[in-house]
Amino acid sequence: MQVTIRPAEVRDVPAMLALVKELAVFEKEPDAVTVTEAEMRDAGFGPKPVWFGWVAVVSGGGPANVQPATDYRILGIALCYERYSTWKGRCLYLEDIVVTEAARGQGIGERLFRTCVEHGVKENYRCMRWQVLDWNSGAIRFYEKFGADVCAGWLNGDLSQEQMRALMG
Repeated sequence: MQVTIRPAEVRDVPAMLALVKELAVFEKEPDAVTVTEAEMRDAGFGPKPVWFGWVAVVSGGGPANVQPATDYRILGIALCYERYSTWKGRCLYLEDIVVTEAARGQGIGERLFRTCVEHGVKENYRCMRWQVLDWNSGAIRFYEKFGADVCAGWLNGDLSQEQMRALMG
């Protein structure tokens, strides 16, 4: 099986969203994904894109319920965006790397990760950051094998859209 890593394209969004939903199930939050294909497409390829990424593809069409009939199948994705740190400057933020369960263990995640790192070096980002759940020992081992520091002690803060609206009065 010949897997190719290439920049994500607008036609990839349905399969990318399917992988995001697969990740949500793995992370025990199957109902947490609320973004629509249209929103994801606009956020990546609309007039003001906020994310960019790469897909791992193999020749051959995928299941009809995952993506439109194509001559390729998406096995993995890496989705990133630029963030700014007042301490470091411009940073690359890796939102998600997802490899479909059936394709894990073939080095696809490593290739996607290395593609992100290469982009970060080329664009002169000061660092690359991401989050990993503390119980996901497989993912922690994955990142640590690259020499990454997986930091404890930081807690995530979130406000939902409803909470933000409530604060506005």
